[in-house]
Amino acid sequence: MRKLILPLLLAFAAPAQAWDVGKLIKGLETAKKVVDANRDITETEEVQMGGELAATLLGAAPLVDDAEMQRYVNRVGVWLAQHSERPGLPWKFGVIDHPHVNAFATPGGHILVTRGLLQRLRSEAELAGVLAHEIAHVLKKHQLSAIQKSLGTAALSDIAAQYADNTGKRSAANTAKLIGGGKELYLKGLDKEDEYEADRMGVVIAARAGYNPYGLVGVLQTLSESANDPGLGFLLETHPMPNDRLDRLDAAMGERMEELSKNVDNLPRFSKLRR
Repeated sequence: MRKLILPLLLAFAAPAQAWDVGKLIKGLETAKKVVDANRDITETEEVQMGGELAATLLGAAPLVDDAEMQRYVNRVGVWLAQHSERPGLPWKFGVIDHPHVNAFATPGGHILVTRGLLQRLRSEAELAGVLAHEIAHVLKKHQLSAIQKSLGTAALSDIAAQYADNTGKRSAANTAKLIGGGKELYLKGLDKEDEYEADRMGVVIAARAGYNPYGLVGVLQTLSESANDPGLGFLLETHPMPNDRLDRLDAAMGERMEELSKNVDNLPRFSKLRR
């Protein structure tokens, strides 16, 4: 036993340099950074970053100065979100004052539709279809994944950690990176498969909330018939063609949702808003 204990005591009594403590600490710090860089973004971080991106969008086009319109769209949106897989997010919906047809979602549940899009909708079911499509993007974290792909996992994790602190102590460089990644995303658009997935999920969310699931189909048909409308230019550049989306939805829905076409299609409050 003494032969075994003696070498151990001598080892612990050896000078610190023999263990190269500096390298050991440095290695542990590097390992921690690798772990931090590859962790999942928390919901708190997602919401904080999404709020920054929503503020950037609103800086380019403010909300329509119509409190009744904003309350109505937010009410429909929140009702839909309560029938999604993430009802606990701090969902916010609004209409921005821009004549072109488009809609935007940011991580964490901020969703904005343009005045130009709202003016082309014909029923509350169509509005529900549009909002449910954007809700689906948030559920699947499509925008967050696209920004992460653009900036790199490590960079986004570093940015996210600063936003999670919620102390206002954020580096200007990191804020600029996040906003830059968001601008690139909204100019390029998401992958086509993300848009097709959001279409499929959107009709399900709308149906769960009691709406006619064919509302989104109606919107896509309107877009298809108005392909030469200059107000649709940016939307068509950043999304798959409406006919392609209709074909994908038709294949996914088939006849399985026909009985749900008797769900709510329109309500007097939508017509009142349009007037």
